[in-house]
Amino acid sequence: MVVGLREFAHRTGNGSGTPVLDESNGEELMRVQPSVAVALGNGSLESPGTLYITSRKLIWLSDVDMAKGYAVDFLSISLHAVSRDPEAYSSPCIYTQIEVEDDEDEEDESDTQSTGALDLSKIREMRLVPSDSTHLDTLFDVFCECAELNPEPIEQEEEGEHNWVFSADQMVVGGGAEEDGEWPISQSPTSVIGLSIGDEGGLAQPMLELQINDQRFDDAEEMVHESETKDH
Repeated sequence: MVVGLREFAHRTGNGSGTPVLDESNGEELMRVQPSVAVALGNGSLESPGTLYITSRKLIWLSDVDMAKGYAVDFLSISLHAVSRDPEAYSSPCIYTQIEVEDDEDEEDESDTQSTGALDLSKIREMRLVPSDSTHLDTLFDVFCECAELNPEPIEQEEEGEHNWVFSADQMVVGGGAEEDGEWPISQSPTSVIGLSIGDEGGLAQPMLELQINDQRFDDAEEMVHESETKDH
């Protein structure tokens, strides 16, 4: 599930200190970078704050308004890069792209910002501008390290798919016919390749016919051998 950018105001020290981390689930503080301004979407730079990079997410807390802050999980960051091109942005910064939930009725960011009602869940870009641009490369390296700690989750196999790994004894077909004329197969029909529940005869019958034909060939060979013996 994509979470995206969100408000964050969980601080220690009665709301005036560092961010509260989820230490019970192993979240650790990786770097603290003071004097970092932030720009969301196409908006202007906000007053400087402090950037906290943890093993799970980015947290930016305003130094002016103690109730103001943003957070985004590394799993929601699809791209991060160092930008020093003045044509791309006026100040050197860390540029990030943020995944958001698809919404057919989603408003354009500029329209949302013009109304003054900024919906953080729809922000797709964030720029982090340190007052000292020499820290950009170090920040980028920490971003990379934390991104590696948060790989994309592996999608589970869709329901209904079969595991086609099977052993030889699971392919054994019963040796005798049952009263209703059907031949028994392995106790676990879903373990046989190409066979699923409700299709028990699909693979077993051809295999049994092959066995029966083999027996008929053996009987025919014996008859030919006996005939040749009598002729001699």
